[in-house]
Parts: sequence; C-alpha cells; structure tokens
Amino acid sequence: MNNFNNTDLAKRLESILETEAEAVRKIPLSDAYAKAVDLIVEQVHRKGGKLVTSGMGKAGQIAMNIATTFCSTGTPSVFLHPSEAQHGDLGILQRNDVLLLLSNSGKTREILELLDLAQALYPGIPFIVLTGDPSSPLAAATDIALFTGASPEVCPLGMTPTTSTTMMTVIGDLLVVATMEAIGFTVEEYALRHHGGYLGHKSKEASYKVKH
Repeated sequence: MNNFNNTDLAKRLESILETEAEAVRKIPLSDAYAKAVDLIVEQVHRKGGKLVTSGMGKAGQIAMNIATTFCSTGTPSVFLHPSEAQHGDLGILQRNDVLLLLSNSGKTREILELLDLAQALYPGIPFIVLTGDPSSPLAAATDIALFTGASPEVCPLGMTPTTSTTMMTVIGDLLVVATMEAIGFTVEEYALRHHGGYLGHKSKEASYKVKH
C-alpha cells in the first residue's frame, strides 16, 4: 500500500490530469465525424427515426449518458442494453433508426451480437462505431468509425476503463455539439425539453430574454 503525503498525492493527481488531457488532445479527427453527424441528421431529423446507443459495462454507461444528452438537445435517442436486446428489447428498433455502438476493444461479444441481430431485423440499418482499435471487427464493419486514439489507461494496473471512457465521453460531446449546430438547436427549444432544476430555470430565463 502506498502512503502518499499531500505533496506526493498532488503531484500524482497532476500527472493523471496531464495524461488524460494529452489523450484528449490526441483524439484522431477525420471525415468520419462529418459522416456521423450527417447520418444522425438524416435518419433522425429527416426520416423521423432515433439514435440508439449501446455499449457493455463502463462503455454502456457512457452510451447511456450520450443518449440522454442527445435527447435534451433535440435529437431523440435511447440506450439499448446489448444483453437485454437478446431478450426482447431489440423491439425498440425502428426502420429509420441509426445505431451508435461503443466498444473500446471493438470485439465486445454482446455488441457484435447486437449488430447481427439489428441487421437481421432491419437489413441495412446504419450504424456508427466508437472504438479504440481501428483493426477490430466492429471498425471493419463500417466506414463510420470514430477512434479514441487508444491512449493507455491511467489506472495503475493498465486495466480499469479510465482514459478510454474519458475519450468516449469527449467524442460523445463532439457528436452532440456538432449535431446541435447542424440542426440549429436554440435555447428556446432547450427550454421546452428541460423544465426542472437549475438548467431548467436558466434555459427559461435565457429563452425569455431572446423573445423579449
């Protein structure tokens, strides 16, 4: 067991912050982002479908967060648990939906199985992959693959999803913000979707100022 004094701990935490910040700066940007946003806008805002996110374990928790953030910013989205999909929840899918599949390894069995099931239900259903491995089965299955950069985890064991989930969260933010801008989402529209709490009050106040 390491016994950190305050100075040692501060230095260690600073090192972790710098490592994760550097990993964010190294996220590879490509034309896949434009394709992903165009696909989301086409399927959801032109064809009336929705964005369906999925991931297993920690990636699933990030996928759930991405879905709720999309919902509050004007793009209907739901999280589909890949295991529950095999027990009837696959029925949430509709013909004009688009999938956003998260897997750091790109080899997660449940996600690969979900993709097979979704394509059997709706052949040709479009999907976007968010992964750390460009050579993975998931990445190879689509031309819209967004990569984390595969920076090492800051976990001292090199195992626990830490840096990788930070990258997934940031990439989710990139997609949300770019989609908001693509659809011209306004503060008035935000206020209609977010009624409670501090953000609800703040958005209503901002909406009132815009109208008056």
